[in-house]
Amino acid sequence: MILKVCVGSSCHLKGSYDVIEAMKEVIKKCDVEDLVELRASFCLGCCAQGVTVKAEGLDNPSVEHLENGDVLFHNVNSQNVEELFLNEVYPYIIKK
Repeated sequence: MILKVCVGSSCHLKGSYDVIEAMKEVIKKCDVEDLVELRASFCLGCCAQGVTVKAEGLDNPSVEHLENGDVLFHNVNSQNVEELFLNEVYPYIIKK
């Protein structure tokens, strides 16, 4: 699975660097470094919705998928990264 954190101008100003660092810690804590590739991404086009994280290849039926199957998470910050990862991502990557 690939997780892309937006680092466009708006997201950068809203703390995308802190999100990346927190996400690295959570991925390591969950011991899934070999299952999750964390990347920075230029603007994902959701500037008004806070820091956005795009999940590619997430097979989570409880969240809305884009036409290509990817999922966008909005308003991600360093305080809610762990909860988001544990509730919305982790259960679906360990199933594989």
